[in-house]
Amino acid sequence: MGRNATSRKRLTVAIACALLAPVAWAQDATPTEQGRPSDEAGAVNLGGVKVTARKREETLQDVPVAVTAFTADALDKLAVDDLSDLDAQVPNLTVYAARGSSSTITAYIRGVGQSDPLWGVDPGVGIYMDDVYIARPQGALLDVFDVERVEVLRGPQGTLYGKNTIGGAIKYISRGLPTAFDGFASVTVGNYNQLDVKAAVGGPIGSDALRARIAVASLNRDGFGENLITGQEVSDKEILALRGQVGAYVSDTFNLQVAFDWVDDQSGVRGAQLLAPNRFNTIAFPQFGAFPPLEDRYDVRNGMPNINDTTLRGVSATANWAVNENWGLKYVVALRASDTETNIDFDTTPAPIADVKAFYEDEQLSHELQANYDAGGRVRGVMGVYVFDGEAGGRVLNNFFNRLFGDTQGTVFTESVALYADWTFDLSEALSLDVGARYTDEDKRARVLNQGYTDATYTVPNGRISANFDKTINFKNVSPKVSLDWQVTPDIMVYASANRGFKSGGYNIRAQATAVPRSAEPFDDEVVDSFEVGSKMAFLDNSLFLNLAYFHNQYEDIQLSVFTAYDSNGDGTNDAFFGDFTNAGSGTVSGLEVEYQWLPSENWALSGNVAWLDAEYDEFIYAGVNIADEQEFTNAPEFSGAVNIEYRTDLASGGNLSARVGYAYQSDVVATTEIIRTGAQPITQDGYGLVNAGVTWRMDDAWSFQLQGTNLTDKEYRTTGYNINAALGVLTGFYGPPRQVSLTARYDF
Repeated sequence: MGRNATSRKRLTVAIACALLAPVAWAQDATPTEQGRPSDEAGAVNLGGVKVTARKREETLQDVPVAVTAFTADALDKLAVDDLSDLDAQVPNLTVYAARGSSSTITAYIRGVGQSDPLWGVDPGVGIYMDDVYIARPQGALLDVFDVERVEVLRGPQGTLYGKNTIGGAIKYISRGLPTAFDGFASVTVGNYNQLDVKAAVGGPIGSDALRARIAVASLNRDGFGENLITGQEVSDKEILALRGQVGAYVSDTFNLQVAFDWVDDQSGVRGAQLLAPNRFNTIAFPQFGAFPPLEDRYDVRNGMPNINDTTLRGVSATANWAVNENWGLKYVVALRASDTETNIDFDTTPAPIADVKAFYEDEQLSHELQANYDAGGRVRGVMGVYVFDGEAGGRVLNNFFNRLFGDTQGTVFTESVALYADWTFDLSEALSLDVGARYTDEDKRARVLNQGYTDATYTVPNGRISANFDKTINFKNVSPKVSLDWQVTPDIMVYASANRGFKSGGYNIRAQATAVPRSAEPFDDEVVDSFEVGSKMAFLDNSLFLNLAYFHNQYEDIQLSVFTAYDSNGDGTNDAFFGDFTNAGSGTVSGLEVEYQWLPSENWALSGNVAWLDAEYDEFIYAGVNIADEQEFTNAPEFSGAVNIEYRTDLASGGNLSARVGYAYQSDVVATTEIIRTGAQPITQDGYGLVNAGVTWRMDDAWSFQLQGTNLTDKEYRTTGYNINAALGVLTGFYGPPRQVSLTARYDF
């Protein structure tokens, strides 16, 4: 059988809608053009999920890339409310809300990422919404509603995504434009007074040539904890979101789509637990008394107002032109902006030991022109140009001990141009070669003014300027890729690849050039050379799927954000801190990933993943000494995995009933980056497991009801924290959500 024939056959092969997610039977996993469930396939076969991991439509099992895809049905069954809920469901993926925030994302894949959300620092995992790169992490922990699928690509994706995908990419693909009128409405209630309302409607406007869709969501929940001083809730949720699309299908060969999105997040500050008493409560502020750690992990005694507001706005236009049967052109232009105001009470007490008020303002304009060639022969490929113009700035007001008042303000301007190409050559009926490269030319300009003030009004400078510069640096990089895949049988494919990931360097906006002169110098770009072998296999008449991947990464010039104590007034005492930024040196990261899904019968399904990760520093220069043996990688658990068991049966009255139970585990993890030699121990979390479960009753084609429970054992587990003990006595931890139970009623039309 020829390779093209094999490829056509595989389009109809039963493919897991997510190799580690609960099974989505074909009749409710594969949307038709109208967005309704399809009944074309039998209940035993899984729906053939298509992905665009290589910027062309392929089936999940045909892509020689470590990618996991979740359809809307799978996301619902897994109770995925936002991207952080994918954490355990993708091998070697760590995603959580950043410190003190509910919607700022921290994402790591295979030990590569970035935990610092400050402007001027780029993420290590690229977040994409409908082909548009989201440059800043604020608000990027996207809530899931009216989504078609989510794809997670592991490992560097430079030849196709490039911009900050050194660790991988998370693609959020919203529901497309339907050819017939359809929509849905759902209401979710749960503990902590959860009340979520989601709805969407779309269809032709007058004729099939003009279509539109609009989706809205109101997401609300009481706080997990309380500010015992003010009585205000903390770690609550209050989000309004709106997303819309309009498409003009001018002809069979040309269409134009305009999309917009808006999010207003008024959720409160995320609560942190004191892990040890702050010694300065009684030393510097005896009038406040001592504040021992609270028993509840979500309660706080913050002295600052509960403000943590983020607004996002985005608009894009996409033009698709089928030039002829072989060539297609795609152009995407997008404008995005966000504003954030947040209060960070580092010490979590009424005393003004370390109180910070921050403002972020971001704008980005991007253009991408892409050409796609596929003549149905032995050669096909994608090539394009990507242009990014970003402006990220803000102001951070620091109050240390009510006597040191600092103002960190500045703007980072980014201008980036990249050319990329990725081509596949069928060397034989079973063997294919994929080669690609990306050339990036990027300018980073930082305009910084950090100075001191006389009091907390921040109106009268005290004459102390710790940083005042306007500098520009250029980064150029060529990231190649080569991979070879062999279709051993129609159901077994093996591949090997080598590629490079790149992330540009820049300047540290928090620089304290007077006390630490090198902090005003640029940090270098980081590079990952990744080598991977893997396989994608189907057995037992396509009822068992097994995907394997082994990778070995050489990680150079690792960018790390570390809190550093320094002497702010020259008296010989380290009485303040700043977020230092440095290149750690190099490291080696290796790992093994196993994803599986098995349908032993029409009623039962078993799915899950197992991951192993070995991440070690080879070089970490601190104060002229290599301390690699003393340091550990952040957010890189050695073992992790998940298993999901689902039972489904059709009901005599029509419809169907399914029940799922899942267990996810990860071994101990280092959650923050600290220089251990200075005595600062990183925030860690011991190994732990979470139990989730759900029951779905699809009454008919219109009505469905879902009961979900997450973290059913109410496990306490830290995701991150602050260790600024040396200068400010701060040692705190932020925890994952507690036990939550919800009931959803949904109506499709």
